[in-house]
Amino acid sequence: MRIFFTGGSGKAGHHVAPFLADQGHEVTNADLTPLRHDGIADLRVDLTDLGQTYSALAGAARSADLEGAAVPAYDAVVHFAAIPAILLAPDATTYATNILSTYNVLEAATRLGIPKVVFASSETTYGVCFAQGERRPEYLPVDEEHPTVPEDSYAMSKVAGEVTARSFQARSGADVYGLRINNVVEPHEYAELFPAFLEDPALRRRNLFAYIDTRDLGQIVQRCLTTDGLGYEVFNVANADMSVSLTTDEVRERFYPGVEVRREMGRDETFYSIDKARRLLGYDPRHSWRDELG
Repeated sequence: MRIFFTGGSGKAGHHVAPFLADQGHEVTNADLTPLRHDGIADLRVDLTDLGQTYSALAGAARSADLEGAAVPAYDAVVHFAAIPAILLAPDATTYATNILSTYNVLEAATRLGIPKVVFASSETTYGVCFAQGERRPEYLPVDEEHPTVPEDSYAMSKVAGEVTARSFQARSGADVYGLRINNVVEPHEYAELFPAFLEDPALRRRNLFAYIDTRDLGQIVQRCLTTDGLGYEVFNVANADMSVSLTTDEVRERFYPGVEVRREMGRDETFYSIDKARRLLGYDPRHSWRDELG
């Protein structure tokens, strides 16, 4: 597939874009900062500018695109570009940048007839991660039906992005899949970060004790690209286990007393339910901090 990947130079993107290229896809990275990865074309694009976004999606990205009678069309867009959290820019800037770039990408992609868009949403939409003080989920495990009523600018932008994406899907009929991505962990970060998490599990409360390995994030994006006909869907994205050494029951008793548990859970099962992604996409996460730390 010919894939227009936004934000390929970011923390998640600089792993996922090369992963897709390794799967045989032709990937163009649209970002303000180049990725400089062999086999991936870099385009400097300000996605908050609709004209630039249209031009990049409709135009050539590499010299080989000039060899045919017309520039080849993109088969899919993977939209990861964003200000990735609060506390990096003023709240209004974070919100405006994220929602405007998402609108522009969806507007251009659907107007140009691109049949599939996969976009990055966030675990923060559930309102727990960046809450002021402590907020617990309404029930466990947290699935895609859980209310999304956050109070911070970043998560608000992601909820608004989901609403926008659903509307563009209804208008265009394209497949538009949103990924509510949990805390992204790069392979080298297991040794750097996880000893502290094992020592003090409370450090993981805001992430619902979950995480997503960049390699498994690449896998689920690939599964989205090869799964057609779902229309609009959102999926939780996490690894299968928790990011702490306590059992599921121990975490629930210590951190979630009184919170409804809607089904029986496995001994080390994540509270950030990935059942829907398993069922509809065939998602099968392969990596665990337990394997990395021995």
